[in-house]
Amino acid sequence: MEERARSCLLRSKDTLEQDIKASYLMDHMVSDDILTNDEEARVLGKPTRREQATALLEVLLRKDNRAYISFYNALVRESYGDLANLLHSDLPLLSPEGERSFADGVSPSVQAILSEGGVPQRPVVFVSRPTLLNLVREKLYWLKNTPGWVTVFGMAGSGKSVMAAEAVRDHALIKECFPGGVHWLSVGQCERADLLVRIQSLCFRLEQGQSSDASLRPPCSVEEAKERLRFLMHRRFPRSLLILDDVWDSFALRSFDIQCRVLLTTRNRSLADSVSGTRFEVPVESGLDEEKALEILALYVNGKPQKLPEEARSIVSECKGSPLVVSLIGALLREFPDRWSYYLRQLQKKQFKRIRKSSSYDYEALDQAMDASLQVLEPEHRDLYRDLSVMQKDIKVPAKILSVLWGLELEEVEDILQEFVNKSLLFRDCNQRPYHYYLHDLQLDFLVEQNRDQIAELHKKMIRQYQKFYNERPPSSGDIDCLYWYRFLPYHMAKAGLSKELYSLMFSLDWVKEKAQIMGSPHLINDYVEYGEILDKENSEVRLQFQEFLSLNGHHLEQRPFPDIVQLALSQPVCSEVYRQALMQAQKRASRGQLCLDWVSKNNQDSLSRLVMHPQQGSVYYACFSKDGSKIASCGANKALRVFKTTSGEKLLELQAHDEDVLCCAFSPDDRYIATCSSDRKVKLWSVERGTLIREFGEEHEEQINHCQFTNTGRRVLLATCSNDKFTNTKLWNPNKPTSQNTMFGHMEPVNHCCFSPNDAYLATSSSDGTLKLFEVSSANEWKSIDVNSFFSESDDEIKAIVKCSTWSADGSRIICAARNAVFVFEVKTSDMLLEMKTSRLSTVQYCHACPNSSLLAVALSHYTVELWNFETSKKKAECNGHLSWVHCVQFSPDGSLLLSSSSDQTIRLWETDRVHTSSAAALKRDSDVLFSHSDVTMVAPDSRNRLQVRTGLAGAILFESEELPSRIRCTCISRNASFVALGTEDGTVQVLEVPSGKTSLKLTGHTRTVHHCQFTDDGETLITSSEDTTVRVWKWRTGECLVLQGHKEPVRKFHLLNNSSSSHLLSWSFDGTLKVWDLNRGHMLQDLECHKGAVLSCDVSSDGRLFATTSADRTAKVWSSASWENTFLLKGHKDCVRSCRFSWNNKRLATGDDNGEIRLWSMLDGALLKICSQATKDSMDSFHGGWVTDLHFSPDNRVLVSTGGYIKVQLLYR
Repeated sequence: MEERARSCLLRSKDTLEQDIKASYLMDHMVSDDILTNDEEARVLGKPTRREQATALLEVLLRKDNRAYISFYNALVRESYGDLANLLHSDLPLLSPEGERSFADGVSPSVQAILSEGGVPQRPVVFVSRPTLLNLVREKLYWLKNTPGWVTVFGMAGSGKSVMAAEAVRDHALIKECFPGGVHWLSVGQCERADLLVRIQSLCFRLEQGQSSDASLRPPCSVEEAKERLRFLMHRRFPRSLLILDDVWDSFALRSFDIQCRVLLTTRNRSLADSVSGTRFEVPVESGLDEEKALEILALYVNGKPQKLPEEARSIVSECKGSPLVVSLIGALLREFPDRWSYYLRQLQKKQFKRIRKSSSYDYEALDQAMDASLQVLEPEHRDLYRDLSVMQKDIKVPAKILSVLWGLELEEVEDILQEFVNKSLLFRDCNQRPYHYYLHDLQLDFLVEQNRDQIAELHKKMIRQYQKFYNERPPSSGDIDCLYWYRFLPYHMAKAGLSKELYSLMFSLDWVKEKAQIMGSPHLINDYVEYGEILDKENSEVRLQFQEFLSLNGHHLEQRPFPDIVQLALSQPVCSEVYRQALMQAQKRASRGQLCLDWVSKNNQDSLSRLVMHPQQGSVYYACFSKDGSKIASCGANKALRVFKTTSGEKLLELQAHDEDVLCCAFSPDDRYIATCSSDRKVKLWSVERGTLIREFGEEHEEQINHCQFTNTGRRVLLATCSNDKFTNTKLWNPNKPTSQNTMFGHMEPVNHCCFSPNDAYLATSSSDGTLKLFEVSSANEWKSIDVNSFFSESDDEIKAIVKCSTWSADGSRIICAARNAVFVFEVKTSDMLLEMKTSRLSTVQYCHACPNSSLLAVALSHYTVELWNFETSKKKAECNGHLSWVHCVQFSPDGSLLLSSSSDQTIRLWETDRVHTSSAAALKRDSDVLFSHSDVTMVAPDSRNRLQVRTGLAGAILFESEELPSRIRCTCISRNASFVALGTEDGTVQVLEVPSGKTSLKLTGHTRTVHHCQFTDDGETLITSSEDTTVRVWKWRTGECLVLQGHKEPVRKFHLLNNSSSSHLLSWSFDGTLKVWDLNRGHMLQDLECHKGAVLSCDVSSDGRLFATTSADRTAKVWSSASWENTFLLKGHKDCVRSCRFSWNNKRLATGDDNGEIRLWSMLDGALLKICSQATKDSMDSFHGGWVTDLHFSPDNRVLVSTGGYIKVQLLYR
């Protein structure tokens, strides 16, 4: 009932009681459905007319506006005109929707009931929590027809009381379930005498309006008060709700166990177990989501959430959205609106006393509110709770960890933890089995602050208890607590100040093996980074050795089955502690007859990678740095988005982003969001912090979306996307709107890439139509168009050049783009080409990116390499090798100090720009030859600077090093007496050089295209070469005399010499699917075998010359008879191109390897498959071999098979 109408009834009460006859009036009010028959009977049950009139008015005062109007109409009908005039001026107006349409959602009648019942008003700043509110109301509806309890429980300051009060601000709920009213009583922590006073006060409130009989004296004991309350609730208020706020103990609650309807708020979930009746529970989450919390802060400072300073988000994050903390700080900010940074610092410093009372909350400061919960614990349990100070934020632990810490039986620990959970002092994750427990950040911060002087001792206790429990063996993967110990043991040691124990643990190869096997390498790398300062006090070199070992080999440790870490560690430098420990373990193995390989020329190793990450299954199509450089996001063929720490590769976020391949991802300028685009034609926006989908933009692209990028600055944030659409292939989006803002027209073929200029004024687009276009962002109009295709000569190719990507110079004055095997630099103002940089013609540029603070340009190539160029001088500065497949993307970090590259080999490599750029190291290429002579070895190979190197001895000492050659070296060979080496180049030239002088003996010309293979005959007088020009040439190289073997129709990749007593024959094989046999003396073709339907990729001849084998891109291998030239065995089963083959020395076995990394072993007696020399199932993170199996070799005793590809692998075939 409106306050005005209610006031009028109270003013006129004496006059009405004196004159009206209730029985006449109630007939009309019952027919109006205002009074029930029960209410009419209770009124008529009063002995006198005046008492009946008084009872009727009391009933009316508890009802709504309609009751006032019905009473007024009844007075008029019964000819009480003078009394009706008293009420007329205050008649309430009813809207068409009745009393439900009020601004705050609460009708005057409900407000009157709540005010009379003592329900607190809404806080000055109130933000609804609809999901929780509906849940409380749903439980209250269960009390409609039966008494019972609804328990709203949660930790201190979670908003329980506000939620309880808000739940009953509902007209339908009050009318249907609690027409007798709502009565609020704040209980709190109280002794028996205080509890009596509280119940007396409630009874007094309920007894208002009754005659002052002696029987209504205040009750003298809690038991008497309980009975008085029972009588009142059952007789006077039978369908009313009693709200008990902030109940702490079961004794207090049992005093209200009177079979009525009760809504209870408490920190102790188990309190309701002490009373009888139906019980329902509603847990209150400890924190608001970011959006709600920011809304509260904005209301306090009269602002908008999106315009709050960045400190607002940090405050919400720091307190995990605690309603109490947000409200306390909001109230303080209302008085001091410039103190955002100050209150954030107080939270971060755990200065809870500075966040003092500025509201009606019961406690003077935040720390008092939290301390109150601890004081109800028994002293011994309070000590155990103090031990939880060693826990980390957001980490959930199984009870087994605390069983070790406390030295108690697991069951006893679980009972103690249940008590903590019931009192909202601890939280339990029931989604994990066994249950895991954790503290709210505020609780943990409070504990740490309260026990600041004891923290080191508490961590030391954790370590000593661990050592005591696991004194015989470390925890294994079968132990439920092993994950915690492997993750946090170094943390506890560091916090405890146990530096010696920390050194011993982290400088152990055994620890590295166990932790990497259970948790992966990123966690280990992170440990060496995080505790580096402590470890460096013992030995900084050893710390760097372990960290580098994991950074460069950690991606191998992601494979399953788990690789041999000792074998991996043997690849480390001899001076490394990692190598020393591995060598000791290898020697022990060798004494038991096991095999380990020790590198002898590793001093020549110089890996320029800083970190190698194995983020996902399948190709990594794109990776990028966050704007602050601290994180890396990656996406690819497995449809997922992942985010990692730049320092260690530790995974921060993983989510299935799309239904098909994710082709690109991009951080927003403030790093809060990541956009993704996919071949499923969708663009999505994700929250980095929560990993949730913020927005899925409208499907305006009809073909796959190739690239997406945000503007560089936060002044006006836009997202650009480009696709394979024919017309609407480039769009601009406002991240806050679901539809595109602009479409840029101009390209008529797919747009492969787009990027904003440094000042965000222009957008560059790279298209398959052979052009690079620049659009004005403000108008979406085309500004400039550059025909990149025109810079290629017509003889290059008839197919139009596809512009893959573009990048801007740091000052925005130049635009750089990539097409085919070239990179072009253009002046933006004039569109003039300034420079052209060409890579190998056999490779294509997949991506390029300009350094943000220098003239360096990174180029990703299809031949597995990343090159660094200076785009001012057009000089190649460095080459980064290590990837095992196509490199799809490169990107510099925002400060230019790091460079990342992503590849189809499923890895991301991180490079230090300065180290790569300034390194004088030259990596040897794979186009090599080797000569073993007794205990000596001589090797010839080109290096990354296109020089020829000849090395000798086990240490790989350089015999000579040539000058840089103008054409790329594609093959090399060395004569049997090691006096001469030969090389073949891309331009078809063959050179013979003397050893060790390096003097060029002869240049041989004749091949018109790349020379793929060269080999001296045993006497060293003849040199044989094969070429992409489809020919094989036999040179008497000292005289220049040449015999040309013609017959193949496609490139001849390789050949094999067959030497016997009667003649010299040569086998050559080609991409045309044939194998040909030649007489080297006369140059005649002896045999022409059509071996395969696809290209022949390899061939091997048995040691006795009776058999030879061929392998092909048609996924088969074949074994042939040298006597009959007939096919002996057809070997099927490979699922990819069969790349390599090798006979065993005893000719009983043939090994074949394919491009999927699989190796198969066949019997040469009957062609049967003997063994698949790989895992039974392919590792989800890797191919079997890290790429193609490029070569195979048996040991002389035929027991060991060595294979090469992405890795070197050793298979023990027989024991």
